[in-house]
Amino acid sequence: MKDSIQISLPGSLRTRLDQMVETAQITRNEVVSEALRQYLQREEFQRLRRVMIPQAQAQGVYTNKDVFRRTL
Repeated sequence: MKDSIQISLPGSLRTRLDQMVETAQITRNEVVSEALRQYLQREEFQRLRRVMIPQAQAQGVYTNKDVFRRTL
């Protein structure tokens, strides 16, 4: 089931959105849904990093090299 929401955009952002929609031949809904999906994934990733970094550092893992050394 799809729910609908209403958003307000500044004119310049609306213009850019409309240009993208026309060029890519997709709907505004598709663009906004994908942008929101990516934003939420990025936020979740950042949240997980905030949790995991202190735990990794407590085990002496500070760099990518440290990670790969432990996995080999």
